[in-house]
Amino acid sequence: MKLTVVPEVTDTDREALFKGLRAYNSQFIETGDWGQFGVYARNDTGDMMGGLIASRKGLWLCIDYLWVSDAARGAGLGSQLVAMAEQEAVQQGCRHALVDTLSVQARPFYEKQGYLLQMSLPDFPEPGIQRHYLTKPELK
Repeated sequence: MKLTVVPEVTDTDREALFKGLRAYNSQFIETGDWGQFGVYARNDTGDMMGGLIASRKGLWLCIDYLWVSDAARGAGLGSQLVAMAEQEAVQQGCRHALVDTLSVQARPFYEKQGYLLQMSLPDFPEPGIQRHYLTKPELK
């Protein structure tokens, strides 16, 4: 067996690794209904003003990415995106939600949406910044 370090991860290598990982995990976890979905806000000319990409993993909604443009910030768009994602997740059978955010991003925003801090990692990804993990115990 030969070990190597490569400077770039190829799609082929990523898929080979994921295939093995999925095969192993499938012994313990049913992943057939896992998937992703997006919620997007576009202006009249079709430009994206904000969006959310989420994963569905079992009973959990995982908010992977949320972005609102500077022009749309402060008008409630982020709250609307999260609410719509939660509604979609409930329709797909989710009962809980998980999100992680950096201290320079949106912890207070998620707390206003009903998310509770579970843990924080100090100095991630660099000194003085924290990564916060929040959950919403019950989606409605």
